[in-house]
Amino acid sequence: MSGSTNKNGDNATLQQALARLNFKPRALEPGHVWLAGAGPGDPGCLTLEVLAALAEADALVYDALVSPDVVAVAANAELFYAGKRGGKPSMKQDDITALLVRLAREGRRVVRLKGGDPYIFGRGGEEALALVRENIPFRVLSGLTSGLSALAATGIPATMRGINKAVILATGHAAGTDDDIDWAAIARTGQPVVVYMGMANLPVIAAALLEGGLAPSTPAAVIVAATTPQEQTLVATLATVAEEAAAAGLASPALIVVGGIVAMRAALAGQV
Repeated sequence: MSGSTNKNGDNATLQQALARLNFKPRALEPGHVWLAGAGPGDPGCLTLEVLAALAEADALVYDALVSPDVVAVAANAELFYAGKRGGKPSMKQDDITALLVRLAREGRRVVRLKGGDPYIFGRGGEEALALVRENIPFRVLSGLTSGLSALAATGIPATMRGINKAVILATGHAAGTDDDIDWAAIARTGQPVVVYMGMANLPVIAAALLEGGLAPSTPAAVIVAATTPQEQTLVATLATVAEEAAAAGLASPALIVVGGIVAMRAALAGQV
C-alpha cells in the first residue's frame, strides 16, 4: 500500500535510495590497511565508505568506543580489540601499529576502526605515518567527529551567526601537566571550545579558562555518550559545571562544551 511505513517497506525504500545513489565503493585489497572512523556511536552515523569497508574486511582492529552493532557489520573479519578508553585496559600504541603491519604483511584486508574520526584526536596520523614507513598501502575513511556531531545531536549548533566566528577543538587529556595547552590563550579568543578526553580534568580545565578571563556565567555543557541510548546532557555555567557534573555522576565518554553556543540549546528547544 502506498505510504506504508512497515519495516520491510522501509528497507525497500532504503535499498532503492542506495541504488539511485549509484555508490561504487573501492575494493579493499589484500595487504592494505584502511583507517576508518565509526562516528560518535549511533550506527546511523556511519558513512557508506566505512560501511562498505567493514563488509569487506577480514581483519578488524577496533577501539572500545565503537558500538557492538557497528563491529557486527564486519561479519567475515577476525576481531582484534585495541581498547583505547581512559582508565581501561588497552593495547599500547606501538603494539597496535605493529599489529596493523603484521596483518597487512599476512595479506589480510585490514580495517582499523576508531570512534569519531581517525584524524581528530584519534592518533590516526601516527598510525598512517607508521604504515608509510613500513610501505604498507593505506587509506583514511573519515568519520563524523564527536566534537561536532554530538553538538548537533543535543541541539547545540557548532557555529551561530552573532555568537562565534570559529570553534576550537581541544584535548583535555594533559590538563594540569607540563604537556598542557594554553587554556588562557583559548579563553582570550572568546570563541567556543569543545574539549575531548577532559572529564577527569574538568575542574582543572574550568579553573584555567576562568583564570584566562572567561566569565563565570559562560554557558557550559557536558555531553555523555552522544547519539547512543545512554546519552546525557548537562547544561551549567563555567563556574559550576565541574561541581554539577560530579554531583550527577557523569563520566567518560564525554565532551565538554564551553561558550555562547551552549545557550542556543534552550532557545532551539523553545525553552527560553
